[in-house]
Amino acid sequence: SSGINAEWPLRPGEQQTISITKAGVKAVLNARTSILAAANPIGGRYDRSKSLQQNIQLSAPIMSRFDLFFVLVDECNEVTDYAIARRIVDLHTRQQESVEREYTMEEIRRYIAFAKKFKPRITKESQEFMVEEYKKLRQRDANAMSKASWRITVRQLESLIRLSEAMAKMVCEDEVLVGHVKEAFRLLSKSIIRVETPDINLEDEPEVPEQTDDAMDGEEGEQLRITFEDYRKISNMLIQRMRDFEDQEKNKDSEEGALKKKELVDWYISQVEEEIEGEQEMIARMNVTEKVIERLVKVDNVLLEIGGGEKGESPYLVVHPNYIVD
Repeated sequence: SSGINAEWPLRPGEQQTISITKAGVKAVLNARTSILAAANPIGGRYDRSKSLQQNIQLSAPIMSRFDLFFVLVDECNEVTDYAIARRIVDLHTRQQESVEREYTMEEIRRYIAFAKKFKPRITKESQEFMVEEYKKLRQRDANAMSKASWRITVRQLESLIRLSEAMAKMVCEDEVLVGHVKEAFRLLSKSIIRVETPDINLEDEPEVPEQTDDAMDGEEGEQLRITFEDYRKISNMLIQRMRDFEDQEKNKDSEEGALKKKELVDWYISQVEEEIEGEQEMIARMNVTEKVIERLVKVDNVLLEIGGGEKGESPYLVVHPNYIVD
């Protein structure tokens, strides 16, 4: 969607008002309602290696206006596909007879109208529990291995309060109990996590010469893989190091304050040397780091190579100017 259309929920979500200009008359109307929105990922398929924000290309201010996000990934499953197809066919053939309802539409309307009349108060115990759960979210977000799709701010605490009150209303309670807060926290936690991502294959397109069947049988499956969390951790460390080095502008011998690829690999190894046991593991770590850098250059287009390539000289690396570190 266009930038104008994508920004429209900001004011209704923030101030619960909306401005309308018609025939020279400007009016500000109340917009105290819930917003239920749906979005398709860029390209029509959800990319598990990217965050929710990157998949739907919505700005952080807009995403912070919503309390819950749920990602529905269309995966092939024989049982699920059969059940969905069976239900759709039944709806077209028998229409209303196929829909089994526990309650009538009139009963649901009456229940919602009755539940809305409750104005639950948050008990002291629930308040303390909310604070503790919010602190957990913040600590989890500060962890480099966090799976959050966006930063945890006070808006998530406000979402926790609204969801807790909604849980109390749903069961027609006058008070928000700890149990309501626990369920609200569970929903919020499930909503803000990143969709599980597959392992990163650091040799997606290896240049392998033609081999005999015997040679292929011996080498099949020898591909270098790391988890997405490890890939993200390593890449963020490398990129942050390059950004810090560029800001310092101390090394006048480098081209525009850039680091060489070999220098970057050596720096990373020095940061994790306490975790390395033996020469073989160090060689393996260096190989992984080089492969990560290669992927950042050729696949993710996060890093740019400058110079190098002559007589085995290590190229200079710079971070793409439009890239923002997560």
